[in-house]
Amino acid sequence: MHPLPPDWQQTFNDYNAALTRRQFFRDSGTGLGVAALASLLGPRVRAESAGAATLQTAMTEPWKIAPKAKRAIYISLIGAPSQLDLFDYKPELKNRFREDLKSYLGGQGERLTGMTSGQAAFPLAPSIFKFARHGQSGMWISELLPNIAKMSDDLCFIRSMKTDAINHEPANQLVYTGSMQNGKASMGSWLAYGLGTLNADLPSFVVLHAKHTSPFSNVQAISSRLWGSGFLPGKHAGVSLRAQGDPVLYLNDAPGIPRELRRQMLDGLGELNRRSYAQIGDPEIQTRTQQYEMAFRMQTSVPELADMSGESEATYELYGEEARTRGSFASSALMARRLVERGVRFVQIFHRGWDQHGSLPRDLAAQCKDVDRACYGLVQDLKQRGMLDDTLIIWGGEFGRTVYSQGTLTETNYGRDHHPRCFTIWMAGGGVKPGTVYGETDEMSYNIVKDPVHIRDLHATILRLMGIDHERFAFKFQGLDQRLTGVVAASVVKGILA
Repeated sequence: MHPLPPDWQQTFNDYNAALTRRQFFRDSGTGLGVAALASLLGPRVRAESAGAATLQTAMTEPWKIAPKAKRAIYISLIGAPSQLDLFDYKPELKNRFREDLKSYLGGQGERLTGMTSGQAAFPLAPSIFKFARHGQSGMWISELLPNIAKMSDDLCFIRSMKTDAINHEPANQLVYTGSMQNGKASMGSWLAYGLGTLNADLPSFVVLHAKHTSPFSNVQAISSRLWGSGFLPGKHAGVSLRAQGDPVLYLNDAPGIPRELRRQMLDGLGELNRRSYAQIGDPEIQTRTQQYEMAFRMQTSVPELADMSGESEATYELYGEEARTRGSFASSALMARRLVERGVRFVQIFHRGWDQHGSLPRDLAAQCKDVDRACYGLVQDLKQRGMLDDTLIIWGGEFGRTVYSQGTLTETNYGRDHHPRCFTIWMAGGGVKPGTVYGETDEMSYNIVKDPVHIRDLHATILRLMGIDHERFAFKFQGLDQRLTGVVAASVVKGILA
């Protein structure tokens, strides 16, 4: 081990005192800008404190508008569930079983994935599942989702979603970060940045990874890019709670370290960080300090959060017995309710295994069984607690599935490839119009024929419901005003707003 040089303290002080070009222009520009503004406004800058505070909020947070929802839960079905087998009922397709769509696809200019581009034929595969109308809206819902069907009047279905991506990773990045490029901030991070926290003892954005139960599921890998903060301050990144062991690793103090000593250590470290920030102005120093303090508070808040012993039998009856098993989707749904109940702004549940390229009837049924009852339980639980009206729930995947079969087609078995042109999601609570069916697709669930909704439009709508104007909600990075909805026009879907 090399000893420290004798002038190490001076070296450290010199580093802290160093001023980068960017920091110089930022600091001096701010001071000159304030002086210039004060000279122009004159006596008006001496407004009473309340008015000044209102002006400051309007200047620093111009994106804020009246919210419909205080918090949100996004149920992310990684792999893309088949709209044809769950929500977009096309009974006339049964008469076209095995019809080759190769010439039709050529006329559509369809992009094909490498998994089906080599097929000699593209046989039409009608759904083998039974559908029935439910609720006052008469929404067609598959037999695979009997509990979701029971609450159709609480839900808003969008059957005309579309995306730009045909493969999983770019499609997921587009859904959850607004861009197919790496390095962007996730939706949850944007909301945490724009709205702040409702509970200083828990993160604003929490991520849960629910297990799938079928051993046959085709599981897509996902990365922390989907819940990362990108160019936003690191404190806005999603915090993952583990399904086994301690919910957060290394949260507990080491043996022999009493809480009072930990507090003293953090106070000392905080003082050093304040001095460093005063000298060099790196915002990541503040982020580290805030995260240390959050971790200290979470030592108390997380054990209480994770202790579900106080949940009633009636609650477990709603969510199902699987809710007693940590890591199951049902347990994650119950945890999501506990999180938003305690002031967490945005909760994201990732459930993988929805990529049915083959053996769809077997595998889709297993995936639906994982989530159906617990989704019903979550919505009804929030409703009973008076929280549904200001809690937004979003349920969906990254794209749809093809009407033609991937691989061998039989009367009882088929697979479906990726399809970006149309798919279905549903939303509930938080300012959306319940019992609504929005958008239509053509006779093959191939193209949208009425009220298309792009991913960007969905983002604009979610932000609107959470009290954010997407056109004014930006963060300066690399000389650009970065936005969740990007630079291409996006519109709030007013037809689904309550």
